[in-house]
Amino acid sequence: MKIATWNINSVKARMHALTQWLETAKPDVLCLQEIKTQDEGFPRMEVEALGYHCLVHGQKSYNGVAILSKAEPLETQVGLAGDDADEQARYAEVVLPTKRLGGQGRIRVATIYLPNGNPVEGGDSEKYRYKLAWMDRLRERALSLLPDEHPLVLAGDYNVIPRPVDCHDPKAWWGDALFRTETLERFRALKHIGLSDAFEVLDGRPEQYSFWDYQRGAWQNNNGIRIDHLLCNAAAMDAIESVEIDRFVRDGVKPSDHVPVVGQFAL
Repeated sequence: MKIATWNINSVKARMHALTQWLETAKPDVLCLQEIKTQDEGFPRMEVEALGYHCLVHGQKSYNGVAILSKAEPLETQVGLAGDDADEQARYAEVVLPTKRLGGQGRIRVATIYLPNGNPVEGGDSEKYRYKLAWMDRLRERALSLLPDEHPLVLAGDYNVIPRPVDCHDPKAWWGDALFRTETLERFRALKHIGLSDAFEVLDGRPEQYSFWDYQRGAWQNNNGIRIDHLLCNAAAMDAIESVEIDRFVRDGVKPSDHVPVVGQFAL
């Protein structure tokens, strides 16, 4: 089973790239972020024509997530619990069948668009407080799922630079909402409950980025950051065989500023 995450940065603007990549990579599950459209605006017919079921949790002009899966979901959920006043579309999850246990196996996959959090304003801005609170809510959701022994993959744009080697210029980035003490503490707290950063475990090489800004020649100079992650529970880590960053996608026509991160699982 091939499970991927990709911040598409507007599904309508990148439909050409999405279609081409789906036809080439043929993932079993694709977690999309920043689709920037309401549910009814998602190109469902085009995606379904490629053999995918669509769970969409959209929002007009901003945010929005979706999960595309070859198998029909057994369960679905949209929205992250813990704040009834939160109207931002940043989380969705599905339970899918796997080939294990005679076809009775299960895997839970979530798509995550974690808030950026900038400007920080000394760590007390409304946007940064929202980011930290959202991370706390994500940890609580993950904790509630861990007793289930089926594989769990929390895939998405975390807007977190986990290590200095995941950034082209750590000194310049330090203090940003993506790379500061409070952010990293919460990211570690999320992992410490029993989740692993699949890329870090299976590869871990420095300068393997998943995002390059459109400005200042970032892509051409490889001035990137790694902020798109597959966090996996023990059952998923037992099954994972490889993780790849499809950086070639960034060289396409009118690309997203993110590229897909792909995990191959023996499921």
